[in-house]
Amino acid sequence: MTQTPDLVEMLSVIDSGARTREDILTGPALPTPHGRSFGGQVLGQAISAAGGTVDDALEIHSMHGYFLRPGDSSERMTFEVARLHDGRSFSTRRSQAYQNGDVLMSMIASFQRPDSGLEHQDSIEMTGIPEPDELPTVWDTYGHLAGSGRASWVLNRPFDFRYVESDIILRVSERTNRQRVWMRSRDALPAGHLLHAAALAFASDYLLLEPIARQHGIPWATPGLRVASLDHSMWFHRPFRVDDWLLYELDSPTSQGGRGLAHGRFYNPSGALVASVSQESMIRLPAE
Repeated sequence: MTQTPDLVEMLSVIDSGARTREDILTGPALPTPHGRSFGGQVLGQAISAAGGTVDDALEIHSMHGYFLRPGDSSERMTFEVARLHDGRSFSTRRSQAYQNGDVLMSMIASFQRPDSGLEHQDSIEMTGIPEPDELPTVWDTYGHLAGSGRASWVLNRPFDFRYVESDIILRVSERTNRQRVWMRSRDALPAGHLLHAAALAFASDYLLLEPIARQHGIPWATPGLRVASLDHSMWFHRPFRVDDWLLYELDSPTSQGGRGLAHGRFYNPSGALVASVSQESMIRLPAE
């Protein structure tokens, strides 16, 4: 069993020491089997970088990012933060990820001072959904593959994902464009909205392709399968902790032109909608 990456460390960014008009920070690498930077970590670090430049009383409520180029997962990432706007209630930042002078990801995030107002949400029926403790872990199902190279990418994630429906790692048992997964960080995290928002962005990227692939009967183990995140948007609605269980409900309304769209919603165990996410991804089969 290899060591699970330290989530707080993977989301940390530090001042680069460069003196420019923008805030320049750097963050650690997360090695991957395919050698490309993991988009979820880049998003999480970009949120950490942007959030470090706003008033501590403000909390992130939305972010919208585009992945422009693949990164090298063995190299540190550099983040350039532009302070676009600071108002009485909202602040806006652009956070861009670089390697070797090239922009890999560009994100705009908005932060708001906590406020009150109208409130509603789509309801979810939690009755009948198995509890996390009733569901197998990935180690229960795939622990016997621990010594087989790429299995470590699934087994040693910093998040515990427990599928209500079966996973699609080696096979797809049912073709459908919907799935539900309980998730939380493996380790307890310090308090702080920014850290937990960055961690949720990190976690969200692991599974957003799955309702697309599931609909077409494509498991992750398909030889020659090529996938990449193209853009990623998140909205943070209500307080949450990533080290507490959240139900991640996903669906894909469409796929076409080598691209698929997926939406996700995060609910706490009492059924409160705490965050939403959408992503369009590239997905190509070996014959394409």
